[in-house]
Amino acid sequence: MFEASELNIRNRKVQRLFRILFLLMTLLLILPVAIILAILTWKGSSVINLSFLFTSPTEGMTAGGIFPALIGTIWLVSVALLFSVPLGVAAAVYLSEYARDNWFTRTINLAIINLAGVPSIVHALFGVGAFVLFFKFGTCILAASLTLGIMTLPVVIVSTWNALQAVPMAFREACWNMGATKWQTIRRIVLPNSISGILTGIILMVSQTAGETAPIMFTGAAFFLPHLPHSVFDQTMALSLHLFVLATQVPGVPEDLPYGVAFVLIALVMVMNSLSIAFRVYLRGKKKW
Repeated sequence: MFEASELNIRNRKVQRLFRILFLLMTLLLILPVAIILAILTWKGSSVINLSFLFTSPTEGMTAGGIFPALIGTIWLVSVALLFSVPLGVAAAVYLSEYARDNWFTRTINLAIINLAGVPSIVHALFGVGAFVLFFKFGTCILAASLTLGIMTLPVVIVSTWNALQAVPMAFREACWNMGATKWQTIRRIVLPNSISGILTGIILMVSQTAGETAPIMFTGAAFFLPHLPHSVFDQTMALSLHLFVLATQVPGVPEDLPYGVAFVLIALVMVMNSLSIAFRVYLRGKKKW
């Protein structure tokens, strides 16, 4: 009967040790998230009801609901998506399919990397200078959403570029050999086979956009606005700013109210992400490679 050598026994012990180590590291990442969700659910569940979701704040925002802030957040995220997704995908298509490896392309890539590392407060000041003052949009949904879109462009560009690069070159060559142009190949083969990766970037963008406070605080979000916006040129409340205001600016706020707002914000992001993930899984299942 074969007996394990001393080297094999030692390798098994090392393998088991690293497996336990990586498991502990994973738990250390998951545990804080689980604790946060548990605390928000425990302390915020007492205020979550239909009245809280579908009424406006009252009594100096110490009572009532969050409906204007909820709708305002959806406005901000939707307009930011409409701006940044087409622009980010177009930029990634150029960098992946058309651009040559030269100083100009490397400069663009460096600019994208630097843009991803700019603090959100700097994006907020840029939004004030560019959209509020220079383009004279004023403080409104459009200015705030464009600021958020600029801030999240690197996420969309990088994730789309990676998804495009993951499409096998053989797919492109087969189309070219059949007489298809480069654009026809991109439109009919490359983009459809990379849509699941593009959705990954959109999911990350939604999460980041919905939770940002500084960029919208200076460009379009209102401290208190009990009515709903009618167009992108109106101001609006937002859940992230509303949560900040309740936690720091409004005296006499019930203890469970900020937790309820935070719970709704996270739930909104999770719902949006879940829909995107479900769609991504559906598209990934249709792949033939």
